[in-house]
Amino acid sequence: MKTVATGMTLAMLAGAAQAADCIDAKSAKAGFVLEKAGISSEFRPAPGGMVAVANKYQSDSPQTQYLYAGLIEVFRDSDTGRLSMIPLGDLKKLFPLKADAKSKIDFVRLSSKKPPKGTETLAVTVKGKDSYKLGDCKYNVLVVDETITGDSGNVIDSFTALYSPDLQAVLARRYDEGTSAQSEVGFETIKPLKE
Repeated sequence: MKTVATGMTLAMLAGAAQAADCIDAKSAKAGFVLEKAGISSEFRPAPGGMVAVANKYQSDSPQTQYLYAGLIEVFRDSDTGRLSMIPLGDLKKLFPLKADAKSKIDFVRLSSKKPPKGTETLAVTVKGKDSYKLGDCKYNVLVVDETITGDSGNVIDSFTALYSPDLQAVLARRYDEGTSAQSEVGFETIKPLKE
């Protein structure tokens, strides 16, 4: 009987230790790392509701991004150039995201290589909720459609983000959702950020 109790205690401790390795909303404030084959991304909270992301690629130069609430890119810097997306409205009004919420905000894209050609519109639609696994960790995510269009209505980019409000991070993106060409690109593991 003692052996069974000891085995159960050890199994419970192992399960608790494994669960403790998962990043939650509180521990995410200290930063964390999301990884998949060929890329490691370090997420750190920054002032003004921003999340700083340092992307390290296996085959490309490193890249730094600033994402508002971890969802909307406002700045990117790498060896290939800089890009700023200057919002022409208040991004704070988009958050917190709620089911069935639809929002639009206009931006001006500024690049060190060329002047802006006009404004762009980001349309955000929260389609629902889902869950997403990162290794042994499971996260509740919002399924968020993002479409960027130009002045003439031409689509510049369109995808579905699987966004974790707790982590303030996009864990995966779906492209061509609902079609035979649908694909999903996402992170595979999460771990604490070690300074």
